[in-house]
Amino acid sequence: MPVGGGVVDGGRPVGTARDARAARGPSVPAPAPAPAYDDFPFIDIDIAAEDRMTADDAPHAPRSSSWAAARAVAAEAAGVLPAEDRSLADALGHVLAESLVALTDLPSFDTSAMDGWAVAGPGPWKLPPPGEQDVLAGRPGARPLRDGRAVRIATGAPIPPGATAVLRSEHGEVTVKGELLASRHVSHGQDIRPRGGECRQGDELVPAGTPVTPALLGLAAAAGYDALTVVRRPRVDVLVLGDELLREGLPEGGLIRDALGPMLGPWLRALGAEPGEAVCLGDDAEALYGALAASTADVVVTTGGTASGPVDHVHPTLRRLGAELLVDGVAVRPGHPMLLARLGPGRHVVGLPGNPLAAVAGLLTLAEPLLRALTGRVSGAPVRAVLTEAVSGHPVDTRLVPVEYDGVGRVRPLRFHGPAMLRGLAAADGMAVVPAGGAVRAAEVTVLGVA
Repeated sequence: MPVGGGVVDGGRPVGTARDARAARGPSVPAPAPAPAYDDFPFIDIDIAAEDRMTADDAPHAPRSSSWAAARAVAAEAAGVLPAEDRSLADALGHVLAESLVALTDLPSFDTSAMDGWAVAGPGPWKLPPPGEQDVLAGRPGARPLRDGRAVRIATGAPIPPGATAVLRSEHGEVTVKGELLASRHVSHGQDIRPRGGECRQGDELVPAGTPVTPALLGLAAAAGYDALTVVRRPRVDVLVLGDELLREGLPEGGLIRDALGPMLGPWLRALGAEPGEAVCLGDDAEALYGALAASTADVVVTTGGTASGPVDHVHPTLRRLGAELLVDGVAVRPGHPMLLARLGPGRHVVGLPGNPLAAVAGLLTLAEPLLRALTGRVSGAPVRAVLTEAVSGHPVDTRLVPVEYDGVGRVRPLRFHGPAMLRGLAAADGMAVVPAGGAVRAAEVTVLGVA
């Protein structure tokens, strides 16, 4: 989604890879921040150790890519995964690897759009004896109608040869003499669905790169498909780091509940991935090395350990594995110390900060465009909305702020937006992308979806 140029919705780059790489330079100082508003006080985003990194944390990649450039790099980091055939019952949530092309005309014959009478020519019309020659759905072979004749017909039934219209049940009256009268004018072709009215055989119905939804499954079935050719879902391993994390019960004794393990799997699945169960490794460098070395997943997502503290093992472990750092730090708050690395052909690591909201910022910044690239998902139009309140900003970094819709095309910033907080996100409809320096009231911003 565009924020100062460089990417559109979903992180699809505008321009070339060279343009994206060239964009990864020191951030340009922005105009003075807009005044903060009293109802939504912002904490000092620099107080979180999760958002602080030193210059020697990872010397193998440029420091702090801009937010737009980082998303562009992630969107170009991988190609589309191989295609596979899946039955309609097993294709939901995948992405079409090929265009959906109609295998037949839709409808494949002229059909009645309503219950009523098929009529031929102008009325009044003579009817056959009750129950004789009714035309029902699923029973082809109706007898031809001559002018001045009519026959009962059901919705979806084939139109008899010679019929010129369908008179709805509520618009017709049968006299004692067995004649059918219309209570209103009947136009030629009325309430007839003509063959090929929706599509003709060979028409492209949906382009490749479209996610398979329930409606698309219905369309595919109507068009004659029993299976779809879709992109294989990326397999994702989730590694949760931190000795301070509890998997159940109440926080106590300096320990806190793990919020990311339960959240990331469903979120990754909504982004088109096939995540495994989150694995908690603690702050164990050898366990992290073993897990990364043994993983055969397309993407490994780690949480925590991406900064420069005494137990932050992600950077040293990636160096030990010979990984190539593609993005190492992003000029965004929260979530500054996120990273993207390539372990080998077709294998990537997305390192998220350990604070929950910061981790979500990393997920939307790096994991979402990477997964979009792997699945070949078509990027939609960017979502833009107007702020109902001013939002303070970082002097040089982009900010991602939880917002809720407040009318059509308007979003209201939410409280509880600190790096370690999820309360604001849980109530949010999206994350507003606030440029460096902040945004004034009524400014238009990009809004990222929160799957």
